[in-house]
Amino acid sequence: MPTSQPLASVAPIKKIGRFSLGMGDRFGRQGKAQLQAVVNARNAGIEVEPVWNKSNREHTLIGTEPGSVRTEAREAVVALGWDGAFHVDADHINLGNVDRFIEASDFYTIDVADYTGKPASDDDIEAFVSENDRYLGALTIPGMAAPLAIDEALLRATAKKFLWAMQEAGRIYRHIAERKAEPFVTEVSVDETDSPQTPVELFLILAMIAGEGIPVQTIAPKFTGRFNKGVDYVGNLAQFEKEFDEDLHVVAFAIREFGLPATLKLSVHSGSDKFSIYPIINRLVHRHGAGLHVKTAGTTWLEEVIGLAESGGAGLGLAKTIYKQAFGYFDELVAPYATVLDIDKGALPSIDEVEGWTSEQYVAALRHDPACPGYNPHFRQFIHVSFKIAAKLGTTYLDALTENRAIIARNVTDNLFRRHLLPIFGK
Repeated sequence: MPTSQPLASVAPIKKIGRFSLGMGDRFGRQGKAQLQAVVNARNAGIEVEPVWNKSNREHTLIGTEPGSVRTEAREAVVALGWDGAFHVDADHINLGNVDRFIEASDFYTIDVADYTGKPASDDDIEAFVSENDRYLGALTIPGMAAPLAIDEALLRATAKKFLWAMQEAGRIYRHIAERKAEPFVTEVSVDETDSPQTPVELFLILAMIAGEGIPVQTIAPKFTGRFNKGVDYVGNLAQFEKEFDEDLHVVAFAIREFGLPATLKLSVHSGSDKFSIYPIINRLVHRHGAGLHVKTAGTTWLEEVIGLAESGGAGLGLAKTIYKQAFGYFDELVAPYATVLDIDKGALPSIDEVEGWTSEQYVAALRHDPACPGYNPHFRQFIHVSFKIAAKLGTTYLDALTENRAIIARNVTDNLFRRHLLPIFGK
């Protein structure tokens, strides 16, 4: 592809705003409370586009359909009089499940993690090496302290690791584009891979994406450190800052170099509760004048359980029941998320202990407040992946959400606004 030429895509692009927040809502009852947090952010001078996301796995476990997410989003938008853009994300889709999302979604997170490491054909690898040999040597990227060192061995190794995956992303993108008449947003995710991508790998991945004609608007790399579900970042903060800064430079350069959409931005997956890196992300994004997409995963589900526990009485009893039943299915519940959990089962409270908890004790253990003596990150991570139990409870759980709507909504809104939107995007 000629340098600096516009990307030729096969479908109209729905442009996404500079800042966007992906909001998971397992049971589809907190759309208004979530959007209220975005409204509060707007009132504070922060413009963020809401993106409701739900994966095929979550739909399957809970027994919902993608159309329910679109319905929830529209109802929230009407109820709050939201006049800004909003999106519905088909989260972590592939060719095997994307068709059920075509009608309801306008944002597609193409997940190619399972395809990394599978080599493309020898001819395709050699073609990629030949097409990108102009980058051999020291590639200077404006703003970066040191050039990217690229030799033929690195080009070939990166192609062997990622080219087939990006070709698959191209197949998925074209499959969507052929079936969807309306413009949509495309994200490519390589977040759930075994190892983080270096800045030079990210540059070459973007070259592959451009070569596939994908008008990618968000790219979700895997960053150094642990991004466990619902708890803080674990890793070297200085290393993360250096890597995030370099990735922002790479994205800005790739936009110009490959003619990718000007709206292309980094996406941080499992971004909920990563409090220690929010100041870094905020500072760098504003320094670069860059965009950002953050996914909050199952934070809202946790706020539902917190609200139930906080309400006392039957709500607290239901929160205890969820833990009691989940404990017996520990291995089954943890297994699908094993790469993004660090749970010491021995550090979990016993069922009898939880049965004796007051509302205050349950909330203290679950709410993400490291300064609180009762906070238990193992308990929080385990409840995070225990939503399947609530799904099995069916109307018992859903009726409890209705009965305790006000207290749950307060927790959902406050968590997203004060603990996420303000520190991530605020000035």
